[in-house]
Amino acid sequence: MRVVTVHKAKSDLAKLVEQACLGEEIFISRDATTMLRLVPVGTIGRQRQPGALRGKLYVGPEFFEPLPANERSPWG
Repeated sequence: MRVVTVHKAKSDLAKLVEQACLGEEIFISRDATTMLRLVPVGTIGRQRQPGALRGKLYVGPEFFEPLPANERSPWG
């Protein structure tokens, strides 16, 4: 675990990003208070596939009914 100040993080951002991607925990602090944790997002595991959510979502028939007048009025 490594704690750096905001000022140090600004000047060494590229190096800190590289270290975080290698698995090191980087915390950024301001005025002796830890504010952020720098972590890698990771890689995308697989490509999107059409129909991947088929059978997992449900939209009831009420979704297709017109909105009541009191809910439509803000929309003009």
